[in-house]
Formats: sequence, C-alpha cells, structure tokens
Amino acid sequence: MSRAVVALGANLGDRGSTLRAAAHAIAALPGVRPVASSREVESVALTLDGLDETKPRYRNGVVVVDTDLAPQELLEALHGIEDAHGRTREVRWGDRTLDLDVVAIDDLRLDTATLTVPHPRAGERAFVLAPWLDADPDAVLPGAGPVADLLAALGDDTERVEEPRLFDGVTRASRPDPEPTRATEPTPATGTIPGPTRTLTPTTGSTSTSGPTSTSGPTPTTGPTSTSGPTPTTGPTP
Repeated sequence: MSRAVVALGANLGDRGSTLRAAAHAIAALPGVRPVASSREVESVALTLDGLDETKPRYRNGVVVVDTDLAPQELLEALHGIEDAHGRTREVRWGDRTLDLDVVAIDDLRLDTATLTVPHPRAGERAFVLAPWLDADPDAVLPGAGPVADLLAALGDDTERVEEPRLFDGVTRASRPDPEPTRATEPTPATGTIPGPTRTLTPTTGSTSTSGPTSTSGPTPTTGPTSTSGPTPTTGPTP
C-alpha cells in the first residue's frame, strides 16, 4: 500500500462544499483509506500570466491517503471525481469547479505523458504547501526537502479558512505503526516436581512460548524423597 498526497482546488461555485464532497469521494474510492486532511486555505487565482485578482479566489486543501491503486489508476479515479463536479479543461490554469492533483506517492519518481510525480510545481505553490503542512507537519516533498522549510523559504500568501478539516474523524498524518510485539505469556508452573529439589531459573532474554511447558510426567525415584515443602520458583520463565 502506498501513501499518496492529493491537492484539491476550486474557484467556481460553492468551493468549500465542493472540496469537502471531493475529499469524501476520494476516501470512498475502492483501494483507498483516508489518513489525514487539511483545513481549507484561500488565495488569489494563479493563471498562466501570473496572479490575477480579477478572477474568483481559490479554495485549496490537501488530503493524504493510503492506496492500493497504481499511480495511473489513482489519477483516472481523480479525473472521474472532477468530471462528476462539472470540470472542463478548455483553458489551461483557467477557472475550474474542481481540480485534483497527485502531488506525491511515497518517494516515487514518475514522468509519463499523463502524470509526473512528484508534482513538478508543488514546491513553488504556497496553496499546496500550506495545507499539506497542516495535514502532515512532517511532510517531505521528494527531491526538494521538508515542506515546512519549503514554505518558510517561499512565504505563505494563503489565508486559513475557519472550517473543519476535509476528512471527518482523521486529522494529521502518521505512518502506520509497526506490527505490535506479541506479548509473551508466562509459562505456568506444572506443580511441585517430586525428586531432588529443582528451581526454574529465569533467562536473561525474552523467550517466546506457544503455550504451557509440557513435561513427560513425574520424575520416578527409587524411594520417597523428603522435602520441607513445595519447591519455590523464582518466577515464570519470561
């Protein structure tokens, strides 16, 4: 399973509702598990000619997901969500109801006719870096460095929108915990062993057992052995 970072943006229609609906649609994709999300930020529209304050302002956000989808499969699924929200592509960097970009997938480096990962301009865009940092404070843009450092060097010209995060119930990214160490069950004592006095000596390391230690039965003796009481043990074998 890979960890993917997806940037969301919109500057037409009900932008906040669109971003939230798109985030939920991403989380509902087969083979996708939501990990973290940002709050929304707002910024001046960026066009091929630069910033344009005459255009509707953008709302942007970032979601982080774990996915079994291949990069191209993920991209096509995102395009399907864009299309469902009326996205058209007549003008490059033009106004849009919804824009979904794959920013990074683990440390993957990929450059095809339809997809480049990491996103080649992510490190130049505060409207990507700021929400990404909000979703994952330890985020790193492969080949460029920590997102916090990139944003500090670039400067943050976005404005935080006081709305809940895009995903419900998940907040900030963290890598899945390693498999928990199985607790070692103590070896139960089988009772006092007749014969010469014995003690169970603890080992210096952790010994994994699959169940109680079995014995083949009492140790036969040639005659009764007198003991002063049950043989004490120093404790179960860890």
